[in-house]
Amino acid sequence: MTRPDSRENNELRPLSFERDFTDMADGSVLVKFGRTHVLCTASVEEDVPRWMRNTGRGWVTAEYNMLPGSSPERIRRRTSGRDQEIQRLIGRSLRAVVDLSKLGESSITVDCDVLQADGGTRTASICGGFVALHDAVTRLGLDHDPFLDTCAAISVGIVDGDARLDLPYEEDVNAEVDMNIVMTGSGGIIEVQGTAEGDVFSRDELNELMDLGQHGIALITTAQTELLATPPEPRPDRG
Repeated sequence: MTRPDSRENNELRPLSFERDFTDMADGSVLVKFGRTHVLCTASVEEDVPRWMRNTGRGWVTAEYNMLPGSSPERIRRRTSGRDQEIQRLIGRSLRAVVDLSKLGESSITVDCDVLQADGGTRTASICGGFVALHDAVTRLGLDHDPFLDTCAAISVGIVDGDARLDLPYEEDVNAEVDMNIVMTGSGGIIEVQGTAEGDVFSRDELNELMDLGQHGIALITTAQTELLATPPEPRPDRG
């Protein structure tokens, strides 16, 4: 079956990272997967949650929201149960690739605000959130690199019997199987969220989806690595 945007089943949507999209945050990136656009910002505070004080360890957390106007029907300004579930996923994913003991007692919050949604907002948030987090940490000028690996995520699914990569909304709502995969750049699995929306799926189909997701994450990791090979510019005086 031909996909709505005529992509091959193993092809990503057009992907881009626009670094320092805003000037005020310590790290900022506008990430685009096709028509899904997410602004990811990382902000550093010289403090940690109360339960982490005097441990010498830092903290990384995330917040996620879909802004009004990001979908055809206006999104109300609130944090829904879905938002909370997604921001916990983003936070877990980013912490998996950071040695918190090398941050000192600093907290970094990665805010992921969906400007335009066309499927895959949580996975785009993880991909852009990692870049924003990396830039914010780089600007701290730490003595030791706290990053253990890179982090990226992608959606896969079975639509009309075919395993497909990076589902837009039109495919996502019609998928027989819907799955989100989060991995490190070296191939370690951080999290897999997979659901049969209709008929059950087989172990062979699961393996096919995992292979497809790993292929997509490798492409995203290459784009992230190429961008991060050049350090971010020092922040101007923000007054």
